[in-house]
Amino acid sequence: MLGDGVEIDGPVRGDAADLSLRAMKVLIVDNESTSGVALADNLADQGHEPSVVYHGRDALAQIEQSDFDLVFADIKTPDFGGLELLRRIKGGRSRDTEVVLMSSNGSVGSAVEAVKSGAFAFVGKPLTSAEIAGIVARMECQQNRFDSPQLAQAARATPAPNPHLTELDRLIIGSSEGMSRVKSMIKVSARTAANVLIYGETGVGKDLIASVIHRLSHRRSSPFVKVGCALFPESLIESELYGHEEGSFTGAAQPRKGRFELAEGGTIYLDDVDDIPLAQQAKLLRAIEEKVFERVGGNKSLKADVRIVASSKKNLLAKIGDGTFRSDLYYRLDVLRVRVPPLRDRRQDVPQLVEHLLRRIAGDDPCMIEPQAVVLLAQHEWPGNVREMYHTLERAYLISGGHITADLIEAEMGGSASSESPASAVAAPRSGGFQAAMQHAEKQLLISALEAAGGNKSAAALSLGMKASTFRDRLAKFGI
Repeated sequence: MLGDGVEIDGPVRGDAADLSLRAMKVLIVDNESTSGVALADNLADQGHEPSVVYHGRDALAQIEQSDFDLVFADIKTPDFGGLELLRRIKGGRSRDTEVVLMSSNGSVGSAVEAVKSGAFAFVGKPLTSAEIAGIVARMECQQNRFDSPQLAQAARATPAPNPHLTELDRLIIGSSEGMSRVKSMIKVSARTAANVLIYGETGVGKDLIASVIHRLSHRRSSPFVKVGCALFPESLIESELYGHEEGSFTGAAQPRKGRFELAEGGTIYLDDVDDIPLAQQAKLLRAIEEKVFERVGGNKSLKADVRIVASSKKNLLAKIGDGTFRSDLYYRLDVLRVRVPPLRDRRQDVPQLVEHLLRRIAGDDPCMIEPQAVVLLAQHEWPGNVREMYHTLERAYLISGGHITADLIEAEMGGSASSESPASAVAAPRSGGFQAAMQHAEKQLLISALEAAGGNKSAAALSLGMKASTFRDRLAKFGI
């Protein structure tokens, strides 16, 4: 398991059976004895301590007698059902116990109600080994359960860190709380074969995160194949995904492999999966569940060993509700979930991000940006997120010839340049190069946030996407 400041690496395994270093106590409540026992066996194989009961009243009795980390409950559990069991758990002394509700044919209404009632997840049955491992990993990651004695012991005994994982901070820029969570989930995703769903607005960098997950995974030496689901009309998306046989439609002059075949052994990335036509979702579900598909115009079943990473810019539960996305497909995609914060919610990262982007834009050529320009960039809302910032900086660099001023940035963002600096502005360093300018910009950004919050450090930290303790540490560093 990977936690804050600790990397534990060995051979990367596809089944993720070693994701959790701390054995968890898990209660399974399932009126279908076969599926309940199968789930228990799977959890036991992954090093956990499962117990199985078949009624809600028995589950409550067990919870009164012992503390459980996690409960898997069928929504149709006898007595009072899974939703009522969830409410009783969250309303009792075991409110910190996480509850995953399961259903063979759950509706979006049940899913929404479950989430509102405090469920950790609402999943379809049956669950695969990778899905179970993914749920456990996500729970541990989100609750930061990384400070166990087992972790410390493993850290002392671990081999040298995987050199691929040490690239993460270079590939994914940002140290804000939101981006720290993203990096933690990327590390978890690198150790499992579970499917990953990346949520985020347009321009936040979902494509980059998908490629990094592949690059850090055990499939890194095999292909990473991207499918832009919004780019192909409904008549072509099936051929793109699965290929076609000669003569299967007008223009099909020869057989063609689809993306699933091209990604054999690697990762297939379904970008904007929220745009995939409803008529194609059943075939995609089969390809994901059974790893079996047929080319268009063919009758031979083909197999492909691929890992699925998908991204969505929309709320898929809402799309399930309006009938444009299948709930069973959603449950198969949403095993590990990565939520990428918009740029406006992680303003703390802007100086570091600006430095990174300008190095990409300018290459080895000299480039300077005024600290006040960085402050303006951090204060902007950026509806197009990092992609929009990149294009703004690229235009400014080309126009300025390598010296980007605050006036130019303000003009590029659609504002009018101010002839006077704000009262809080600190004199920019006359020497020290790019790094000194970035540090100066960070200092001014801290001052601006503090002034905007009326001196309230907690509110200022929140506006920058920082923890209050981190904000205070940065103030101390700069002597503010």
